[in-house]
Amino acid sequence: MKILITGGAGFIGSAVVRHIIENTADTVINLDKLTYAGNLESLTAVENSERYVFEHVDICNRAELDRVFHEHKPEAVMHLAAESHVDRSIDGPAAFIETNIVGTYTLLEATRHYWNDLPQEKQQAFRFHHISTDEVYGDLEGTADLFTETTSYEPSSPYSASKASSDHLVRAWLRTYGLPTIVTNCSNNYGPYHFPEKLIPLMILNALDGKALPVYGDGMQIRDWLFVEDHARALYKVVTEGEVGETYNIGGHNEKANIEVVKTICSLLEELVPTKPEGVDQYLDLITYVTDRPGHDVRYAIDASKIERELGWKPEETFETGIRKTVEWYLNNKQWWSRVLDGSYAGERLGISNTEKS
Repeated sequence: MKILITGGAGFIGSAVVRHIIENTADTVINLDKLTYAGNLESLTAVENSERYVFEHVDICNRAELDRVFHEHKPEAVMHLAAESHVDRSIDGPAAFIETNIVGTYTLLEATRHYWNDLPQEKQQAFRFHHISTDEVYGDLEGTADLFTETTSYEPSSPYSASKASSDHLVRAWLRTYGLPTIVTNCSNNYGPYHFPEKLIPLMILNALDGKALPVYGDGMQIRDWLFVEDHARALYKVVTEGEVGETYNIGGHNEKANIEVVKTICSLLEELVPTKPEGVDQYLDLITYVTDRPGHDVRYAIDASKIERELGWKPEETFETGIRKTVEWYLNNKQWWSRVLDGSYAGERLGISNTEKS
């Protein structure tokens, strides 16, 4: 199969591209704008494959999308291109509206135009797989409930609101135009090649540098953590075996409070890097509690029983195995993250309100 992947140079997208090229006979067309979070160095392992093509294209550029569809004739679309950082959406929501809503609309229309001209048998086999987030569901009350595929949408941030909007557009294009779409909503991803502004890589790299480990509020916000390579396997399973019109929630069965995650990283670094930066007695001493971000959801947790029951997928990594692999990867791949840090990102927590910054 020939699969068009948008955002294939990003964190999750690159994991999907690597998984498909390394473990299947399929061809990938990677379409990416290469914003700050897109990094072609995440794809060096597969970039020379005859089954891999890169297109430097913005999903908001309809003419270029039409060209890509015409030239490459994909049999499926996996739409991962998105602005994805909650903190950045608080600081500058416009880019999230443009990419996540207008970009998804533009891609849907380009796909529909291409799909309409396909022979009937190819139309029936075609899939548009939209990759979304559990943050569209908002906040969970208490500790017992889980997000299911039928949980109502209550987004809290500009990021999650923009993703909720894109989900609705995708479902509307199925209902109105018959475009064969599938939606997945996943929990928090972590693993190799994660952009350093996100919690886990930020804590690893700050600790190695002897910098403060900034934790929002009391650190008791709970997230369900999903190893990115488990997610990549799930996404491929959905695009090849999932039912049109269905939604599949993908979670790691790993609920952890943010402070617990940070302390686990500190513990692993004590074991793996016992020689600490000057002035640091133990990594735990670097933990610093900072003002919580506006509208911060307290708990996310996914019920992933549907995808396990219907498609036979479940995560292979526990949080303990996945976080160890992640820390070891960052220790062994300094060149990758050093080049990322050489750019505009300064290693800070974003998303603090303007009054708190001044």
